[in-house]
Amino acid sequence: MTTPPAPPSRLSRRQLLGGAVAGIAAPAATRAAVPAAAAPGDDDPLFMSATRLAALIRARQLSASEVVRLHIARLEAVNPRLNALGATCFERALQEAAAADAALARGARCGPLHGVPMTIKDSFDTEGVISTAGTLGRRDFVPKRDATVVARARAAGAILLGKSNTPEFTLGGGWKGTDNLVYGLTRNPYDTDYQPGASSGGAAALVAAGGASFDIGSDFGGSLRGPANACGLAALKPTHGRVPRSGHIIGYGGPYDSFQGIGPIARRVEDLALLLPIIAGPDRQDAVIEPVPLGDPAAVELSRLRVAWFASNGLNAPTAENQALVRQAAAWFRELGCRVVEDMPPKMAALSAARFAYAGAPGSDPMRRLLAASGTTQASPGLYLGGEEAPVAELTRAAEALDAIRSEQLAWIERYDLILCPAGTRAALPIDLERLPPPPGPRVAGISYLGVFNNNGWPAGVVRTGTSSLDPGLPLGIQVVGQPWRDELVLAAMAHIERRAGGYRRPPL
Repeated sequence: MTTPPAPPSRLSRRQLLGGAVAGIAAPAATRAAVPAAAAPGDDDPLFMSATRLAALIRARQLSASEVVRLHIARLEAVNPRLNALGATCFERALQEAAAADAALARGARCGPLHGVPMTIKDSFDTEGVISTAGTLGRRDFVPKRDATVVARARAAGAILLGKSNTPEFTLGGGWKGTDNLVYGLTRNPYDTDYQPGASSGGAAALVAAGGASFDIGSDFGGSLRGPANACGLAALKPTHGRVPRSGHIIGYGGPYDSFQGIGPIARRVEDLALLLPIIAGPDRQDAVIEPVPLGDPAAVELSRLRVAWFASNGLNAPTAENQALVRQAAAWFRELGCRVVEDMPPKMAALSAARFAYAGAPGSDPMRRLLAASGTTQASPGLYLGGEEAPVAELTRAAEALDAIRSEQLAWIERYDLILCPAGTRAALPIDLERLPPPPGPRVAGISYLGVFNNNGWPAGVVRTGTSSLDPGLPLGIQVVGQPWRDELVLAAMAHIERRAGGYRRPPL
């Protein structure tokens, strides 16, 4: 029998912060594609990037068991104030961590996420762990198999700690954001009087607070990117057709298929680059997923990018500080030598109106069927159950309008590689919306800076770029959008913004 190599001596936190592990080489398949700049918290396993944490576990500078125990303790400490955590599987997580450590001791590896703790949005099925989707009828539902993206993350070595809170079916939080009748209201770790965004609000709150290294969420109209903006994180909605929706409460197929996206949310952009190849690709269930190769963000020549930017869509004006962040980001790319032009896709309002007409055509029938399938007899107050079914002719006209505008926008984006634009009109919303001052200028209902890029399926991410002075201490992000199937351009640009702006900062919680 071969004697396993002795583990290297442990590094102090001072050594970690000083970069003593910079020479630790990961296998090519697991090497970080987009290295992040050092930031406060990079020496703390609770707040360092998942990429760095995985490297330390592989190098046996940290054990998976101690990392999992640290995260469990952190969840138990912060969740009473955040209410972001649903069902947990702590005992199983500790067993998996011990198995991960034993595997490393005998020279084996479980994958690029070996021993890294994660939470998963409660809208995904998780084998052996209660998965409610925020609806009362599933309060005790325990799936027999993992959703595809969960299974892939676990196969890569990640360890599930529990489920992050979400509104009912990801759509029923109403004006309170991430709220449901099963677990209640989730709060923002930067200020608990504020919302964490929705519908991946529990995911964002836990990752920002150091309760998990990353989470995987869904994005139907900004449900990953909005919480990333509210909680100072990095999130990516990949190109439509890149990541399977199998095992998500609103999955693939049906009239809303083209709006739903699945993606990662983490503290650093390098983690998005690590996670995307793990969760992407066909699963022989979701029929629209294509085997399109992923580009390498590290190979992107930033100076050659053609960049469009807009600080306001002219319909719903962001705050002045939000607009200033977009202009600053545009200047950073101009400094690189990029061609930078103020421009925006055509017919943004018309596209949103077409989606509103199309999505509203079935009335509330899709939600009523979900309630029935879940055995739920009492819906969350925020779940919209009104509206009447429209005639087939109206649905057809709306579908044709959607496709016509998508085609026109595809022709437009051939001029550019990237778009820089707001991630919203402001920082996180207060839980008590009566505290919210009136927004500047006219407002057009239904026109979102996020949802418009669900309508056309382009890859879009949000990265923290600053801190609000209007809502002191709350983070602010900007949005980066790319040509379809050029997710690597989005990640590379987000990493550049992160390097210039600093990215994630630990909340005071």
